[in-house]
Amino acid sequence: HLPWRVLVYKFLNTFIDDLFAFIIRMPTMARLSCFRDDIVFIIYLYQRWLYPVDQSRPVEGGGEGTKTEEESEKDKKKKKE
Repeated sequence: HLPWRVLVYKFLNTFIDDLFAFIIRMPTMARLSCFRDDIVFIIYLYQRWLYPVDQSRPVEGGGEGTKTEEESEKDKKKKKE
């Protein structure tokens, strides 16, 4: 998984490549290969929008994920007892 900052940097880099693909003379296949990255990125963003991250799902590897308010209240009550 890439952090968002790295992903945005790569997207900007790809966008600049697309601009140069229109400006500079190059074979058609090379020009189409520049747009392949954009299509993959758009599919990724669509999937991320379609399937949001489930915050209540446990983290793999035994780590603690973010807790819902109900779970944190239950933990506070257990500690008081």
